[in-house]
Order: sequence, then C-alpha cells, then structure tokens
Amino acid sequence: MSIEVSNLRVRYGDVDAVRGISFAVPAGQICGYLGPNGAGKSSTLRILSGIQGPTSGSVRVAGHDLATERLSAQRALGYVPETAAAYSLLTPAEYLELVTELYELPRGAAEERRGTLLERFGLGEVQHRAIATLSKGQRQKVVLLSALLHDPSVLLLDEPLSGLDANAARTVKEIVQGLAARGTTVLFSSHRLELVERLCERVIVLHQGAIVADAPTAELISLSRGRTLETVFAELTAAKGDLHSGEILEALKPGARS
Repeated sequence: MSIEVSNLRVRYGDVDAVRGISFAVPAGQICGYLGPNGAGKSSTLRILSGIQGPTSGSVRVAGHDLATERLSAQRALGYVPETAAAYSLLTPAEYLELVTELYELPRGAAEERRGTLLERFGLGEVQHRAIATLSKGQRQKVVLLSALLHDPSVLLLDEPLSGLDANAARTVKEIVQGLAARGTTVLFSSHRLELVERLCERVIVLHQGAIVADAPTAELISLSRGRTLETVFAELTAAKGDLHSGEILEALKPGARS
C-alpha cells in the first residue's frame, strides 16, 4: 500500500480532531477524502505530508514510516495544502528551480518537465514575473506545479482547484488521471463533489473525526436517495443526523457487502 494509516488520532487541546481512524490506499488509486469543515481532513493530510505529527497512531507513505523516515517519505510525495503559499518575491521559474534543487532532481530532465508543465498550465508567458504580481489562480497553478515537478509516487491534494478556471481544472483532472494510470497514489480532498464523483474510484467520508463511509464511489452513490455523491454525503454528515444515514452505514458494513 502506498498510504497506510493505522489508528490515527489528532488532538488539539480538549478537541479530538481525528478519532483513531485507519485506512490504506494502494498504488494507482485516486481516492476521494471528504468531510464537512472541521471533520479532520486537513489534519490527516498535514500528518501524511510530514508537516505535523499525530497525537498517536502510525502512518506510512510510499513504504516509509513517517515517525522514523520522514524525509524519505516527503521526497516520495507531492502535497498541495488547502491554503498554499509560494515565495512571492520569486518568479515561477525561480521557484520551480528552487524545488529542483531541494529534491536534487537531474537538471536536464527537471528543466524539460518544468517547461512542459508551465506551458500546459498556461504559465509560460508569466514565468519570469514575480509571483506576488500573479492572480490567485496563477499562484495556485505554481503551487500545483511545485508538487508535480519531481513526479511523486504519492500525491496529496487538499482543495487543489481553489481559484482555478474551468480549463485549468480540466488540466489538473487530466494530469491526475495520467499519474494514477502510471501508478501514482492520489488522495484527493475537495468540496467539489461533482468532480470527486467523476474522478475518484473510491471515497472515504470523514465526519466529526471518524470515518463514516469507505467504499467504491459507484457503490456509495447507489445507496443514496438522490443517486449522487452530494446526496449521500449530506445524508451521512447531516448535523442532526438522518434516519437514512443509519441505513447507509448498515449497508456499508463488511458483512452486509459480502
């Protein structure tokens, strides 16, 4: 498995943000990681990225235990956080050159890949302008490119389409699908459920720090009254609960699906 999470707990003061969750994602799978605000999604992704440590539990990324092999794990992954920032005084070209140096990438291959990505995201004409002068969408593209430049084996995406227009969003979708076809593991967190429904073959739903659903996307949708991922998500995470959510949870139990 490229991502392995076992009994992960995250506590901030008196608040249990993540309550002992466990899941694994194999190579080549695009897995949606969903939940309402405050469910624990970003906390999980920060821990998987190695930026933050768990309160308890274990995490492995690309075969590396983050507790003992954090740098090896980080070299194998690309991460786009929910609120990403780049060095605003650098240009996109300079920032990606910095990423090349940090990952110690072969210069020739890195330059070729950088040029391809800049053009594919429509940043070729602004690659020598300061990042501070770029639009929000263009800055988001730079962050995305920095996560893709070293061709990671694991990709963590937390609201990666923020600020992107329809064409750029389509480009991200195509790139993610292409990476997965080559064996890259993708954990994709987004509130754009229609995109998750089309892109992700599997969905994990987190609510109040616990996993309330983990199933193939098509199977999860089949349990929904409205036959959409948005509907089943609402049923599983309604603030006051939903009688139908209990039926969904029962149907998702391993014994019920065998």
